[in-house]
Amino acid sequence: MEKTLIIIKPDAVKNKHIGDIIARIEKEGFQILGMKYKQLSRADAEGFYAEHKERPFFGSLCDFMTSGPVVVAALKAEGAIAKWRTLIGATDPAQADEGTIRKLYAESKEANAVHGSDSVESAEREIKFHFQDSELV
Repeated sequence: MEKTLIIIKPDAVKNKHIGDIIARIEKEGFQILGMKYKQLSRADAEGFYAEHKERPFFGSLCDFMTSGPVVVAALKAEGAIAKWRTLIGATDPAQADEGTIRKLYAESKEANAVHGSDSVESAEREIKFHFQDSELV
């Protein structure tokens, strides 16, 4: 079984899609290991997205991720990373497949509703960033 970290981003929280996304997670067979509703600080956003620090979108990404509360969750499933990334769809909702989370709930390429870890190594780092071991079932 593989783990992944997901974030329901400020746009999806603001637009009241938390329940829809959590229901989809459960329907698709993921086990929720831990979940938090929180407001990211600027330091949180900059630390979490540090790998993108040199990219031109870093500042606007951090602005967006601190613009409202988020839901972070650690999930477990067979092939969880690829399974989640398929379920959420392309970063740009205009290019996402029908029925994917981003096609259904994202506002734009930047306000794209959800985050998902892109590798086993990233998932491990990202889960540790948001959760202590004692917070995971």
